[in-house]
Amino acid sequence: MDLGLNDRVYVITGATRGLGFATAQSLTEEGARVVLTGRSQEAVDEAVARLGDARAVGVTGDNADPATAARLVETARNRFGRFDGVLISVGGPPAGQGEAITDEQWRSAFESVFLGAVRLARTCAGELEAGGVIGFVLSASVREPIPMLTVSNGLRPGLAGFAKSLANEVGPRGIRVLGLLPSRIDTDRVRELDALADDPATAKARHIAGIPLGRYGTPEEFGRTATFVLSPAASYLTGVMLPVDGGAGHGI
Repeated sequence: MDLGLNDRVYVITGATRGLGFATAQSLTEEGARVVLTGRSQEAVDEAVARLGDARAVGVTGDNADPATAARLVETARNRFGRFDGVLISVGGPPAGQGEAITDEQWRSAFESVFLGAVRLARTCAGELEAGGVIGFVLSASVREPIPMLTVSNGLRPGLAGFAKSLANEVGPRGIRVLGLLPSRIDTDRVRELDALADDPATAKARHIAGIPLGRYGTPEEFGRTATFVLSPAASYLTGVMLPVDGGAGHGI
């Protein structure tokens, strides 16, 4: 199948590793070009070197910075001459139970995870033309709370609601909006969460036992899924929250 990605340009935030980088890599392999972000210049430079500077350009930035969104769109247009979509991926908020999360941790996570993502989507929606797409990397916590991830359980469902509302608002302009809901994908973040258990190996085995496919997913599998939904080949797909979880979700 031709995904129609040749020379299309996407902004991918938080793309120096994990799910964001896997998506950027898959997009460039299919002919797209990417503007990727990270908080560390060293990490950004390394990611661009792995993808090739003919297909990728890096920008250091924090989603919580109000200036980031406009700078990313401008970079896409200045470097590659167009802007076709964005995948908004942010780092996971701090783990912990509700009683242990401080007001400051809630505020910081809200600025980065929620408001930063909303601002990026709002800015991109104003800059995209028909055929454009806005994707959010959210979490399985949108549909089912995850133990010890109280902040994610609080913020991700709100972002899903915002994404659905935005899809309804910009759909008449031919712009799509959707979310991806990863669960146990074998990333540094998931390994860190497994390591919080008293017995990480037992905890991982318990998680795997609840996944019908019997294993954790790989970042590459997520990246290929994200590449499809961002591509013109998925042109009638909008307003949905798509689990990428090996069947671990209990709902239909």
